[in-house]
Amino acid sequence: MSALAMLSLAATSSAQQGTLPAAPSASAAQQAPAVSQVPATSPQPAAAPAAPSDSAATPAERESKSLKSAAAELRELSPWSMFMSADVVVKAVMIGLAFASLVTWTIFIAKMIELAVAQRKVRRALAKISDARSLAEAQFALGSKGSVLSSLLAAAMREARLSAGISSDAGIKERAASSFSEIVRAEARRIRLGMGVLATIGATSPFVGLFGTVWGIMNSFIGISKSQTTNLAVVAPGIAEALLATAIGLVAAIPAVIIYNHFARVTKGYMELVSRASGAAGRLLSRDLDRTHVSSHGGSHARAAAE
Repeated sequence: MSALAMLSLAATSSAQQGTLPAAPSASAAQQAPAVSQVPATSPQPAAAPAAPSDSAATPAERESKSLKSAAAELRELSPWSMFMSADVVVKAVMIGLAFASLVTWTIFIAKMIELAVAQRKVRRALAKISDARSLAEAQFALGSKGSVLSSLLAAAMREARLSAGISSDAGIKERAASSFSEIVRAEARRIRLGMGVLATIGATSPFVGLFGTVWGIMNSFIGISKSQTTNLAVVAPGIAEALLATAIGLVAAIPAVIIYNHFARVTKGYMELVSRASGAAGRLLSRDLDRTHVSSHGGSHARAAAE
């Protein structure tokens, strides 16, 4: 019995050893086609990462984009573009200041021509009556040319005619001097016409420009609060538009002040010429009065000698 048991154990062990090498070969046969099929398939390219959307962008990326756009706008800044992109109130201030500057230069050209013509007329008139001996002779020398000296001579002759028969020469001269003063004051008002506008423009233009600047900077700060950034490249266009108003205000004010001071000097010189003309008319009137008294005294003496 023991011998039969040992023979059966040996047979089963030899059968197991015969079957063990076949199992790996079968598994290798199953894996070989799988390995051989892997190189046959071409590798697929990796999918590109999706671009981040604006909502998913980080604050740094958003700020960089805003800086790039602001830099692009800064490259295109010019006075005209700043004016076009300014606020309505700032635009109104700029237009008003530009109009004031135009008025300043218009008054400058007009007053230069007017003062030059008036000075030339008075000088020529004074030269013509320098050798005149009476009011009538001086008026004949001037002719019908309208000038302030012609008005002074006409006033002197009118007063002499109205005061005929009055023996008081002092009263005649006083009334004539009063008429001369009225003519001189009227001429001063006429020649200073427009200088008040220059003074107003020179005094108020800087403050008007400053108002436009304050308004523009206020709008810039409002834009800063909305954009939630304090970078200079973002807020620079609005501040530049605001400062443009102050620049235009200075452009309007500085020439106005210079032109006003120039005309004040020129007008003073012209009024000195008018005073000279008034004195010349007064001297001619005094000569006529003295000549009248001499002739009247000579006639009375002749009548007394004849009697």
